[in-house]
Amino acid sequence: MQRWRGLDGVPGGWGRSVVTIGVFDGVHQGHQTIIGYAVKRARDLGVQSVVVTFDPHPSEVVRPGSHPAVLTEPARRADLIESLGVDVLWVVPFTPDFSRLTAEAFVHNMLVENLHAALVVVGENFRFGHRAAGDVVLLERLGRTFGFAVEGAPLVARDDTVFSSTYTRACVAAGDVTAAAAALGRPHRLEGVVVRGDQRGREIGFPTANLLCHRYAAVPADGIYAAWMIRHGGRGGQPERLPAAVSIGTNPTFNGQERRIEAYVLDFTGDLYGERLALDFVTRLRETRHYDGVGPLVTQINEDVAQTREVLLAAGPDGPSGA
Repeated sequence: MQRWRGLDGVPGGWGRSVVTIGVFDGVHQGHQTIIGYAVKRARDLGVQSVVVTFDPHPSEVVRPGSHPAVLTEPARRADLIESLGVDVLWVVPFTPDFSRLTAEAFVHNMLVENLHAALVVVGENFRFGHRAAGDVVLLERLGRTFGFAVEGAPLVARDDTVFSSTYTRACVAAGDVTAAAAALGRPHRLEGVVVRGDQRGREIGFPTANLLCHRYAAVPADGIYAAWMIRHGGRGGQPERLPAAVSIGTNPTFNGQERRIEAYVLDFTGDLYGERLALDFVTRLRETRHYDGVGPLVTQINEDVAQTREVLLAAGPDGPSGA
C-alpha cells in the first residue's frame, strides 16, 4: 500500500481511482464494510483504491478541546486499512484553512483535481466541507457535474445498534470491552511505553508493567481486565502474545491519586521498562475496590489471576489477538 501525506502528496500523472473518505478511527466493522466495498469496486473498474483520512482529528480543529478518545493510533490504523487490500492511504493534514473549504471546493480540489475520482464510496451519513454542509445528495449532484459516480455502503448494525466510532468509544468508556470487540471485529487495543511506577506490585509479589499511553487514548473504565499483552519485539523479532491481568484505576487501597494502567504478566520474568507494548482487552473481570490492608488485596489478586488464566485459556492460544 502506498502511503501519501500532505496536500501535495499525490504523485504526478495519477490516473482514475475509487475513493472513500473518513477519519476511520477504530477501523470498526462499519468502516471495514465501506473500505472493503471501495476496494472491490476499484478492482471491478480496473483502477486504484484510495482511502482519504485526516490528521489531526477534525473535531480538535473545529472545536478545540473536544478531541474524542482515539480508538486506534495512526500507525495501527494504517496497518488495519492496508490489511483490507487498499492501494493508497492519503493522510491529509486537517488545518483551520482546510476546515474552511466549502463542500464544492473540497470536491473539486480533492476528488477531481488530485485523485481523478471515477467513483466515490461513502456511508449514508457522510458529511463534508465547511461546517459539514455537504451530504450524499450534494456529493451525487457534484459527481454528475464533474464526472464521477457515488455509491453508498450500508451502515453495519447488530440488534438495531449501529456500529460507529461513537458507539465503540462509549463501550470502552463503560468498560464493556466485549461489546467494543464485537463492533471492532477484534479486541480493543491500547498501546504505550512501560514506565516505572511505585513498585508496590513487586513488593507484594505481583510486579506490574505500567503503561504510559497517548493522552487521547481510549482507556477502558476503571476495573480489572483479562487481556493479552503484545510485545512487538518478542522472540526472534516476532510479536509475542502474553496473558495479563490488567488493573486500571487509582489504587484505592493505597490512596492513589493518579489513574494508571498496570499489567501483571502471568508466568513472566524479565524487564519490560522502556518497551513499547500493546494490550488487547478480552473481558472485564470486576470493578476496582478498596481493601483493608495488603492481605485481602493479595487474596483478591490471586483470584483475579486465576480468573484471567481461565478466561484466556477458554479463548485458546489461537483466539483473536487483533495483532
